[in-house]
Amino acid sequence: MNLTGAVALTATAVVALVLSERSGSQRGVALSKSLASLGFIATALAAGALESGYGVTVLVGLVSCALGDVLLIPRGAGKAFLAGMASFALGHAAYAAAFLQRGIERNAAAATLIAMAAVTFFTLRWLASHLPRDMSIPIRVYIVIISVMVALAAGASSAASEPWMAAGAIAFALSDLSVARERFVQPAFLNLLWGLPLYYAAQITLALTVKLTMA
Repeated sequence: MNLTGAVALTATAVVALVLSERSGSQRGVALSKSLASLGFIATALAAGALESGYGVTVLVGLVSCALGDVLLIPRGAGKAFLAGMASFALGHAAYAAAFLQRGIERNAAAATLIAMAAVTFFTLRWLASHLPRDMSIPIRVYIVIISVMVALAAGASSAASEPWMAAGAIAFALSDLSVARERFVQPAFLNLLWGLPLYYAAQITLALTVKLTMA
């Protein structure tokens, strides 16, 4: 599959996914979500992921996130959700490792980490009364991993004078807020309407950063 076709696959599948969520079709959700995730993996491969260490590490992150997508298809916050969250945490960790491989500008990374500490504080305060007791520690660990990943993405973008690593990482982190609201605070179609397109746009952006290393 070429690069244009891979991106188009994800875009088309995301539209189908949002419509399936709206209609309550679980079969449609499962199929379109799987295809959308397959599309961002195919995007990385078409961009040359196997031709650089950075690309391979990003690909590991994408595959981990695709597994998380499948595990999060069931509703609720049970064992499947925990397994999915663990897969996403591995994905974030892989992206963080990729950004380190790419090279980071330390001042930008440090400043972003401080900003993310503030975001973490307010996010946990928002979620505090909504989280089940057994989810409190996993969510905290997950948010720390996200924060480090975003900080390293900012550092890598600054070092490379390219905005896309930071843009993808920030969009990914923001999309996680829609998941948190949907699972723990107030389930609503609106969470999915903005969260799903933002999430897949983030993954496509991160997949396309592989092409930057080939220039």
